[in-house]
Amino acid sequence: MSNTMTAPKVVLTVGNSMMGDDGAGPLLAELMEADPIEGWIVINGGSAPENVSYQVRALQPQCVVIVDAADIGLNPGEIRVIDPDYIAEMFIMSTHNMPLNFLIDQLKDDIPDITFLGIQPDLVGFYYPMTEAVKNAVDEVYQGIKSWRIDYFPELEVCDEEDIEE
Repeated sequence: MSNTMTAPKVVLTVGNSMMGDDGAGPLLAELMEADPIEGWIVINGGSAPENVSYQVRALQPQCVVIVDAADIGLNPGEIRVIDPDYIAEMFIMSTHNMPLNFLIDQLKDDIPDITFLGIQPDLVGFYYPMTEAVKNAVDEVYQGIKSWRIDYFPELEVCDEEDIEE
């Protein structure tokens, strides 16, 4: 009998719970560990998610949802699906060791479906509490994962430079 566990779907959370709203990902991990969602495994990547990429790969998932606080210029607590191809172009503000687009590119080799969910933070700084808007957004993400559909959350609209010039 093999000790290898596989999961069709994985949530990889990212963030630092000691930095206010940047703790959105770890809070989601806590919720999913306390009340697991059938068919999903959660891995808390903390502020260095590249250090757990081998765990994600070992599960051989068909789908990975990465959840992180991301400064995407919206109102605090708003949630968007962000196209991984835009992450580097947008230079999303991050408190992590490696830009998330590198992690996503690394995982794409083995995982067919990767979705990045960004939650707009309000306060990110050491020892700040998490804001209610972000706590509510984490609850919304948890509920959305229960009935996972890619269109459950709106996509971030990205303007091309050509669109701005017109």
